[in-house]
This record gives sequence, C-alpha cells and structure tokens, in this order.
Amino acid sequence: MKIALSVKNVSKYFGDFKAVDNVSFDVEDGKFFSILGPSGSGKTTLLRMIAGFYEPSSGKIEIRGEDMAGVEPNKRPVNLVFQNLALFPMMNVFENIAFGLKRRGERGKIVKDKVEAMLERVGLPGFGNRKIGQLSGGQKQRVAIARALVLEPSVLLLDEPLGALDAKLREHMKVELKKLQLKVGTTFVYITHDQSEAMVMSDYVAVMHAGRFEQLDTPQNLYNRPASSFVAQFVGNNNKFTVKVIKDERGNFYAATDYGLKLKLEGKFDIEQDNTYEMYIRPESIIINPHDDLDKLNIIEVDVKAILFDGGNSRILVVPKGTDNEIVVMLPQNRKYDYLRPSDALKIGWYPSVSVCFKGIGERAYEEIK
Repeated sequence: MKIALSVKNVSKYFGDFKAVDNVSFDVEDGKFFSILGPSGSGKTTLLRMIAGFYEPSSGKIEIRGEDMAGVEPNKRPVNLVFQNLALFPMMNVFENIAFGLKRRGERGKIVKDKVEAMLERVGLPGFGNRKIGQLSGGQKQRVAIARALVLEPSVLLLDEPLGALDAKLREHMKVELKKLQLKVGTTFVYITHDQSEAMVMSDYVAVMHAGRFEQLDTPQNLYNRPASSFVAQFVGNNNKFTVKVIKDERGNFYAATDYGLKLKLEGKFDIEQDNTYEMYIRPESIIINPHDDLDKLNIIEVDVKAILFDGGNSRILVVPKGTDNEIVVMLPQNRKYDYLRPSDALKIGWYPSVSVCFKGIGERAYEEIK
C-alpha cells in the first residue's frame, strides 16, 4: 500500500484563532479522498497547506514520503483546481492545457502529444482549437482538470470545483469526475460542503467540523454508522429526537420523549449520570402502516402534516398525535401513496436497530458498554 499524501498532527493558527486543530490522515495512492464540512470548518485552509500556500503552525505534511516543509507551491508534486477554474479566456483549449508544460520548458511534439493524449482521457478529443467561451460548464471543468493532470501530479487537489455549476450539471459531473478519476488513476483530494458529492465520488470521506475531523470513513459507514451527532445530522437526512434513556427491570433500554413516547433501543447505555441523548432515525428506515413484526417495532400514531412530492425522493411530513414534533418519512417507490392527504391518520414504525444515539446534546458518539 503506497501512501500518496500523509498529514501528521497538522494545526494552523491565524492569530488566536485555530482554523485547523491537530488533523492527521493518510491517503492511499490512486484513491478519491474527500474532506466534507460546512463553511468555516477549516477544510480549505487544510487544502491550502497541502498545496503550499500556507505553512502549518505545527505538524508535518508528506507527499510520496517527502517532507513538504519549506517547499514552495510550484515545486510540490500537486496541482490545484479552483472553483472558478481560472482558465485563460484569451487562449484556446490546447493552449490552456499546454501552459504548464511550456512553463516547465517542454516544447514541440512532446507538448502536442501530451495535450492530445490528455484530451482523449478527459473525453474531449478534437477540442484543442475551441475557444474557452465556446465550451459548456462541464467541458470547462474537464479542461481545468486536464490542465492540472497533464503535469502528472502525485496528488490532484480540487477545491469545490462543482460549486459554480447548476444543479443538473452538478449531478452529471459527479459521475463524470468519479469515472475520470478511475480512468486516470491519479490520487484526488476533494474539498466540498455538499455531502452528496462526497458520498457519490469518494473512496473515503473525512467529515470536518470546527477544525477537526469528526469521522474519517467510507461513505457507507458514515451514513450507516455515524460517529457523532454532527455526522448524523450533516451526512444525509435524519430525524432527531431528544430523549432520556431508561432501563426496565429486565435490563432493556428505552428512549423516552418529553411527549410520552417510550421507544425500544438496541444496545446498552451509560445512564448513571446525565442520561440525555440525541436519537436519530433515517426517513427511509421508517415503515408506513406496518403489518409485520409488530411486536419488534417501535410503532407510533401520527397525523400527516404535508406531502413533499419530489419524484423518487418524495416524502411525507408527519407529527405524533398531540404534538408539533415533525418527522420526515420517505415514500417507498414500490408502492403508491397517492391516497395520502394532509391530516390523515397513520401508524409508522421502525426497528430499534436502525436508530443511533449520542450522549448529550451535540456531543460526540456515546460510549457503548461492552
């Protein structure tokens, strides 16, 4: 296993403000690695330290095993693709891609062959003479990536490169970028605040919050086994319940809401001191009017508040009887629910195993008793 990028205990201060707080991670060669977080979480500062625009206040950054301390940005084996792409409008596609090669001193047939080969790899054969203004948004993205890849960097850094695209093109480019990365085999480190981008494209995702990594994992584990309340809320959609955890005489644990629900839990919990928890349930894990395993499910009576039609992502908004606490429920695609109307009464249910709990309000993951 070759490590393309290694970040070791890196912190960055701006005056008294700590933008990046003791972050460590390794990226394997050829992987697509994303850093996901809201604005102000420190992800772009971290990327700029890898690129060499900022020096870490402490810690070490290695690329292919070489310490980057004191190495200038243009001397590092990385290239950076910005959100605004920074293409040269006065140059055609060929000249844009060839720019870095010529600055490096390469000339003639070598440049021509490299640029044409790269245009093939990014799916733009024959586009060399096109003006930048003649390209679509997606084609400009590919030119910017080709311009970076033609220099054969060890790591390609991408700072929210899809942020300026419209929603439909962004969806398309997520798939195209993943296919391109698999084709070229270059290590991608991708910065985004869009959890869908990170989940669709990445081999591994680090969720960043307040300068630290909350969790570094596969997209599947981030979604199914979040390590903190923040990850549970930031990755995908979730219903949140603030509950007190109680235990019966048989040792079974339950989540009690302040409006009278007593919900079964799976696992064991530390309730000796503060037993306030946040419980999360995915909208797609909730069953409408369940018929099977009724003794195993948590079942509650609800009223339909609104129908949220969105094609394959259609949902309903419900509230437990006698409360204003909203719960989002995904509508399965294998059954029709055209009959549902606001104020309809329903039962919803879920298996205890699909809920996750975190101790305290907005704290890190609870400590499960083994």
